[in-house]
Amino acid sequence: MSGKRILGLSAGNRGGSADILLKQALHAAEDAGAEVAMVRVDDLELSQGPRGGADDSAWFWDQLMESTGFIVSTPIYTRTIPGKLRLLGDKISGPQADVAFTAEILRMRSAGEELSVIFPVDERVLRPRVGAFICVGGSLPSYWKALALPLMHTLTASAQIGIVDQVEFAGAGSPAAIVLDAAALERTAQLGRAVAEQLGRPYDEVEYRGAPGVCPLCHLDAIVLYPDHIECASCGAGGRLEVRDGSITAVFTAEGQQQSILSYTEKLAHFREVQETAARQAPERAHIDAVAAEYADWDRALSPR
Repeated sequence: MSGKRILGLSAGNRGGSADILLKQALHAAEDAGAEVAMVRVDDLELSQGPRGGADDSAWFWDQLMESTGFIVSTPIYTRTIPGKLRLLGDKISGPQADVAFTAEILRMRSAGEELSVIFPVDERVLRPRVGAFICVGGSLPSYWKALALPLMHTLTASAQIGIVDQVEFAGAGSPAAIVLDAAALERTAQLGRAVAEQLGRPYDEVEYRGAPGVCPLCHLDAIVLYPDHIECASCGAGGRLEVRDGSITAVFTAEGQQQSILSYTEKLAHFREVQETAARQAPERAHIDAVAAEYADWDRALSPR
């Protein structure tokens, strides 16, 4: 693995605005001394459904694991990210990409402790990585972009890739129109340089360079309101709303920040929860299989083939 390699992932059309912005970031990172490489989501074969087929997700995972930086650039479709990018995220995320799952499985195996449920392990996920996100859309109002960055974080949260910067751009309503926005191009170059400068830093030492946002951990503004508390809709950090000087302010407590899925504390708690749930359900396996078989025998599904 190169200690200075940044992998760029483009989820847009070849030559489109997202593609151009990624190249701008990677070019700036290269000028700052990093080795760079680029993959387009549209060039990947990603299988789904029972028929399977060719699948490049394992190849992409290897490319990511052999890099210390990760920049993702995507167009915004109907407030969110393209489905194929989401599919790739599903394939490379989960327990096999989780730093706490990996560390705990290795520790338990070394100690001779029994695992209730076993997951594949790739020790490369434990190496420090930093990353950044770029989103670009045509519509100007903020509510047409609201779900893009929160979903981008699902690509990196399990592997605890430290996010250095994240940015959204609007107004690129026709192909490649982002080239008209000189400020966007410079801002993206700034993002690329920021990633290059922090390659190799441990997660807790990563310096975030983007807009601060409401959440102190993922730096986004998507909040879930409950009667007695709030949670960050992106990372799960907990807190409360307070009125200060006539304005409503979100306050995230130290304890609430520990429940964020970005924190190692919560990742470790999640690993233990999964193991404990599997251990609790193991004695019920025969009953579970018997009842599930009854549902399998009742089938009214339609299929195109």
